Amino acid sequence: MPDFQPVRDACAVMGGMTKLAQKLGLPVQVVSSWAAGARPVPIIRCVEIEELTGGEVTRKQLRPDDWWQIWPELRGEE
Repeated sequence: MPDFQPVRDACAVMGGMTKLAQKLGLPVQVVSSWAAGARPVPIIRCVEIEELTGGEVTRKQLRPDDWWQIWPELRGEE
């Protein structure tokens, strides 16, 4: 089962779920569904969240099951 804590962490870094949703230009319900594990974070949003959080929440954390297939250039990075 995927870990949805990174989404909650991103919300905390941004000052709440509503603030993260606003920065992403999305309804808060979408971010809530990610945080609840009902939907995965779309690939297209992962880099954006990583940048918004200043790297505190990474693409690898947001997509732990497939990040190496999406961003193979990150292999070997810690």
